[in-house]
Order: sequence, then structure tokens, then C-alpha cells
Amino acid sequence: MMRTRPLKVALLGCGVVGSEVARIMTTHADDLAARIGAPVELAGVAVRRPDKVREGIDPALITTDATALVKRGDLDIVVEVIGGIEPARTLITTAFEHGASVVSANKALLAQDGAALHAAAEEHGKDLYYEAAVAGAIPLIRPLRESLAGDKVNRVLGIVNGTTNFILDKMDSTGAGYQEALDEATALGYAEADPTADVEGFDAAAKAAILAGIAFHTRVRLDDVHREGMTEVTAADFASAKEMGCTIKLLAICERAEDGASVTARVHPAMIPLSHPLASVRGAYNAVFVESDASGRLMFYGPGAGGSPTASAVLGDLVAVARNRISGTTGPGESAYAALPVSSMGEVVTRYHISLDVADKPGVLAQVATVFAEHGVSIDTVRQQGKDGEASLVVVTHRASDAALGGTVEALRKLDTVRGVASIMRVEGE
Repeated sequence: MMRTRPLKVALLGCGVVGSEVARIMTTHADDLAARIGAPVELAGVAVRRPDKVREGIDPALITTDATALVKRGDLDIVVEVIGGIEPARTLITTAFEHGASVVSANKALLAQDGAALHAAAEEHGKDLYYEAAVAGAIPLIRPLRESLAGDKVNRVLGIVNGTTNFILDKMDSTGAGYQEALDEATALGYAEADPTADVEGFDAAAKAAILAGIAFHTRVRLDDVHREGMTEVTAADFASAKEMGCTIKLLAICERAEDGASVTARVHPAMIPLSHPLASVRGAYNAVFVESDASGRLMFYGPGAGGSPTASAVLGDLVAVARNRISGTTGPGESAYAALPVSSMGEVVTRYHISLDVADKPGVLAQVATVFAEHGVSIDTVRQQGKDGEASLVVVTHRASDAALGGTVEALRKLDTVRGVASIMRVEGE
């Protein structure tokens, strides 16, 4: 039997995502009510620019006083899609204090202060859901938090930023340089006017922190995530990758150490074999692999950004929270019981592709090989090309720690026969 009293929902932010959430709530009102067991009513919308025309939203619902809105006391759910740290953090905690559960898409805030927000939700007996914070429409948080709750997740590997994937895919498929590909991404609306958060890996790092925390039942903050951007990736890097049968992606990698005693989370460009499913993820799409003991390898794929995909994830959370509200329960909160230490990047073990500019004369390869051996880094393959006294030397290693590789490169730079280190890139996905 359907409850007649509607659940009241407040919307904080009415930009690309927020306006789509409001539209779906209105146009799919009957279906949402049937799925929830009660109607949902948009009770207020907090915005910064009240004079902007917002089609389909009653102007009487618009307010610039977000604090007063969340303090009303009669709200059931607050949807936060304004982003950033403040005032979002204060508004969310205020919503809990005044009786509302929260659905958020705020990856930056959750990566930085997720533990405190979960604690506030638990203190007040309310829900905090955030499926939309990581990969748009792709169901990922809930499968990790609920479907795989009985399994042991060992690794999460994926493409979690559509802008960077579009740029790298364009560089790979057309031979374009970084700036040219970025310009096209901007013109098409995939990149912001200031793309720093995307291309320098900040966006992906926030998502990696959230995923690692859920996957490994351990608090992982943004500061724990090693981050490298993709602005230094060149057409020459893609040429080298193709010679190895690889392409280049900006990856978020969260993994449990082999002994299970620690975890790592990192974001950086990496070469992956063309045979790996992630290599075929094109354009602005996202894809994430989850590897666990019992279920093996699972792949989640789909649009990772945009108004409609993100709104889809928000509405899915809204339905779940609304159902909990009606039944008088709450969903799963933070699970950080494992409290595993987060290792530094220096302890991470992977393969490397190193391109060196060297003198084209006898004995150079032997010198370089000796340096690798002295630092305990085993060489898998070497390719050398030379002309007119100059040469390039491409070395692909077996698995080695980041610290060992760093020491190797430092020693290589001191060799008289090494003119410079053209590029260093990790090789993943094998």
C-alpha cells in the first residue's frame, strides 16, 4: 500500500546535474512513487543565481539561502550537487542535524572528509549515499559496498575520468599532440575551461580514494593517493606504446599488497596491452575492473560523466534512501574495520618502460644494463636505434618497486653516455 504523505526532497545546486535531477523527479514522478512506495516532492532548490530561468521548476521553490533550506526540519532527503568542500560540508552535516538523509555527488569532499561525514550520518541515524561521486551512471559504489560485501577485493583498476580518456584516445587514434587533443575536448564540452582537475589527475585521485576505502574497508584519504597527471604524455610515447602492442590510459589503481597487510592507491598514465579490455574504452567513457577472491574479475563500463548519467546515479540513491526512510532503517554506512596502512608509492611494484637518449657507441648498452642490475631491476626487453652519434635506448623492465626504479634512473642520469631520460611510464594490466 502506498503512503500518501510525500517524502520531501531539497536540492542543493541546480546546474547541469541538479537541473536533470529535478527534471527526472518531475517527469517520472509516478514511476518513482511506485518504486518507493510514496510520492516524492521537490520542496526547495538552493542556487547562487536566482534570476536564471530554470525550465520545469516552480520559481517559488528557488532560494539562495541553502542553510535555511536544510534547517527546515521537515525534509526527508537533501540532494547535494554543488561540489567543493565548503559550504557543502557544513550543509550536509546541518541536514543530518535537522533530520534529513543525504545523497551527494561530491567526490572531492568525500575523499577528504568521508569519515567525518559518515560519523555525522551515523550519529543522527541518517543515510549518506554517493553513487554519483565516482563514475556517473556506472553502478560501482553499491556493488562494492553491498554485492561484494562477502568477498575479498584485491584490486580495483580503471579509467574513471572521461575527459582524460577522450584526450588520450584522440592522441592514440589520430596522432594528435596533447594540446591539440585538449583543444578538441574543450570545443566539444568534454573539458572545462580550466582542465587542471582532470588532466593533472585530481579528479581521478578523489575517486580512487573513495573506491579504495570501500573496497578494502580502510580509511583512504585524498592525501594518501599518489597522483601524476597526463600533460607530459607525448605522441612519441604513443608510438613507443604501439611498438609494444600497447596504448596509454590514465588509470586509477587501488590494490591490496600480496601479503594483505597494506593497500595502495595511485593515479598515473600507464601503458596497457591492446588485448586488455580497458584498451578498447574509447572517447569519454569510463570502465573499472574489480578483482576479488571469489568472483574473479568483474568489469563495469559506461558513461562516467554528464548531466543525465550522473543524475541517473543520484536518482538511484534517492530511491534507495527513500525506501529506507519509509521502512525506518538506514543502509550500510562506513566500513573501515580493517584499518590497513596505506603504503607509499615507493613500495609499489610494477613494470616500467624507460626511453633514454644515449651516445651511439660501443659499450653503452652494457653500462646501462649494469646500472639496472646494481639496483636490482631486471630487464625484460631492450630496443636500440642510432644515427650520427646519437641513439635512443628503450628498456622495458620486469616488475620492480618504484623506489628501486627511481634509484636506477638517478644513477643512469650520471652516466656520461646517457644524454637524458626522454620518458618513464609504468606498464599495467598484464
